[in-house]
Amino acid sequence: MPLALLALATGAFGIGTTEFVIMGLLPEVAGDFGVSIPTAGFLVTGYALGVMFGAPLMTVLGTKVSRKRMLMLLMGLFIVGNLLSALAPAFAVMLIGRVVASLAHGAFFGIGSVVAADLVAPDRKAGAISMMFTGLTVANVVGVPLGTLVGQHVGWRVTFGIVAALGVVGLAGVARLVPDMPKPEGVYLRHELAALKNVQVLLAMAMTVLGFGGVFAAITYITPMMTHVTGFAGGSVTWLLVLLGLGMVGGNLVGGRFADRALMPMLYVALSALAVVLALFTLTAHDKVLAAVTIALIGALGFATVPPLQKRVLDQAHGAPTLASAVNIGAFNLGNALAAWLGGLVIAAGLGYTAPNWVGAVLATGALVLAVLSAALERRDRTPSAVVAGGAPAEQRAAVHH
Repeated sequence: MPLALLALATGAFGIGTTEFVIMGLLPEVAGDFGVSIPTAGFLVTGYALGVMFGAPLMTVLGTKVSRKRMLMLLMGLFIVGNLLSALAPAFAVMLIGRVVASLAHGAFFGIGSVVAADLVAPDRKAGAISMMFTGLTVANVVGVPLGTLVGQHVGWRVTFGIVAALGVVGLAGVARLVPDMPKPEGVYLRHELAALKNVQVLLAMAMTVLGFGGVFAAITYITPMMTHVTGFAGGSVTWLLVLLGLGMVGGNLVGGRFADRALMPMLYVALSALAVVLALFTLTAHDKVLAAVTIALIGALGFATVPPLQKRVLDQAHGAPTLASAVNIGAFNLGNALAAWLGGLVIAAGLGYTAPNWVGAVLATGALVLAVLSAALERRDRTPSAVVAGGAPAEQRAAVHH
C-alpha cells in the first residue's frame, strides 16, 4: 500500500479522536464552564450536525481545487477548530470550535476515500479505503482512552491541544506523501449532484444509515446496560470500549480485504451476522464474559460494512464520486443520531436497557433487505444487455447497458 495512505490514516486518527473523546470529558468541560451535563452534550450534537451538513458543503466548495489541496485545507480547518476548543474562554466559543472542526470530518473522509481508491489497482480499492479508516478505528482503541485519561488528570484543554498537534502531523503527511492529483477533467458540480439521484447510490447510503445505526443503537447506551444489567463497575466501561475499538479495527481490515473479492456477499454476511449478534445481545448482556465478547463482535461486524459500503458508493457514482462519498460519511452520523433517538424511545417506554439491542437488530435487518434489493435491481438492469434480440451486436448491447 502507498505511504500516502499513512498520511490519510493519520488525519483519520486525529478526526476520530476529537469526535469521540469529548464523551469521556463532558463532566470536566461542564464543570469548568459552569453548565449542566445536558448542555455540555451539545458539544456532541453540534459536532454530529456539523458532519452531516459540512460534508456536502465543504465538498461543493472544494470542487474548484485539487483533491490534495482540499485535503490540506480541511486539515487546516480541523487544526483551527481544535485550537479554538482548547483555548475557548466560554462554552459558546468551544461549541463554535467543535462545529468548525466537524466541518472537516465528512469531506476529509469522502475525498480521502476517492484519493485512497485512486492510489491503488482496481482490485485493491476497498482495501485502500479500509487502510484510511483504520486511523478512525485505532482512535477508538488508543486515541480516545488516552485522550480521556489526559483530560481527566491534566486537563481537557491539553487533550484538545494534543489533538490539534495530531492535525499538524496529518497536514504535513498529506503535503509530503499524497501525490498531487488534479481534479478530473470534465467533472463538474452538476455531475456530482446528478450522482446523488442514482438509485443505487441512494440505496447504498440507506444501507449505511441502517447498518451502522444498528451498531449505535446498542453502543450509545452501553454504559447503563453494562452497569445496571451486566453488573460491571463504572470504571470497567472504558475497557469494554477498548474491546469495541479492537473489534472495529479487525472488522475494518477484514471488510476491506474481502470487499475487493466479493463486495455484495461481504455485505450479506456482515449485515446478517450483525443482526443476529445484536438480537443475541439482549441475552448475553446478562453475563460479563459473553457481554464482552458480544461487544467486540458488534464492533467487528459493524465496521466490516464500512469499506464495502463506501466502495459501493464510489462504484455506483462512477465519474463523479466525490460528493456522494462525502455525503455517505454524513449518512453514518445520521444513522448514529437516528439509532440513539430510537434506542432512547424504547428505554423511555420502560422496555429496559437491553431493548435498544432489538432496535439495532431491526435496523441491521433493514440494511440487509436493502442490500438484497440493490443486488436484484442491478441484476435486472444487466439482463437486457445479455439477451438483446437473441444476440445483438456488441455496440447495441453496450448502448442498452448505458
